[in-house]
Amino acid sequence: MITQQLTIPFLWFESNAKEAANFYTGIFKNSKIVNTFHSPVDTPSGKAGSVLTVDFVLNGQNFVALNGGIIFKPNPSISFYTTFENEIDLNEAWKKISEGGEILMPLDKYDWSEKYGWVQDKFGVSWQITLGNEHEVKQKIIPLFMFCGAQQGKADEAIKFYTSVFKNSGVDTVVHYQEGQTKVDAKIVHSRFHLGNDLFMAMDSGVVQPFSFNEAISVVVNCDTQDEIDNYWEKLISCGGQEGQCGWLKDQFGVSWQVIPKNVIKYFSDRDAEKSKRAMQAMMQMKKMIISDLENA
Repeated sequence: MITQQLTIPFLWFESNAKEAANFYTGIFKNSKIVNTFHSPVDTPSGKAGSVLTVDFVLNGQNFVALNGGIIFKPNPSISFYTTFENEIDLNEAWKKISEGGEILMPLDKYDWSEKYGWVQDKFGVSWQITLGNEHEVKQKIIPLFMFCGAQQGKADEAIKFYTSVFKNSGVDTVVHYQEGQTKVDAKIVHSRFHLGNDLFMAMDSGVVQPFSFNEAISVVVNCDTQDEIDNYWEKLISCGGQEGQCGWLKDQFGVSWQVIPKNVIKYFSDRDAEKSKRAMQAMMQMKKMIISDLENA
């Protein structure tokens, strides 16, 4: 497991988070379900005692799945760019992940890859699968933000913003569209940047898309202290961002983040069920997370 992940992809499902986590861990090597958390209180997605979140690992990288109800559904504005060195492994993963899903770009040879495909799986999560050098890329599964819809053409601005928010961040690669390659407002066809040790990709869509970012895929920021929470919260909502509930926020580009204490689940997993309920109820009243209030509850 990657122990130094500052950020963790967080996937919203209607009520089948455990099924989805089992599906993904059955596709990638070095993968497993780490923890299944049952809510101590009623939530919009289920009664007390039902599965709320599932923590799982894919090829050593941490992910979280949530049973959140029908409010949000994922779309290809955020996908997961996944590199395979072995064509047999790639073909096997493609077969599994595309079963019951929708092919957005068929698995084939393209200018940028000997073998590549883009698929939206049966749960609605999008994956870009490519043949390449994992060691060169340095991270097997990379969240990729596609700026489209209301955010069309803003990839460059967003990359500069994100790398200014997080310490030890920087831009690794930027490839621009060639003149006349697209008729929409699009500058960056591919980029890779890092926030701490975590890699991300970003691009401007080359065509008009009917969707943009929503809460169905968000990014968790794990914080050690209240000062860290305050810092990331204030910076991410600056320039037109929006506060949400329970540590959620939207930045100026519509991307959703959760700024939370590291191992926050411990507050809701006390052996004393009443303490867990009080902590969960306290969190549900919060916007920005306040560690002292969780501890007091």
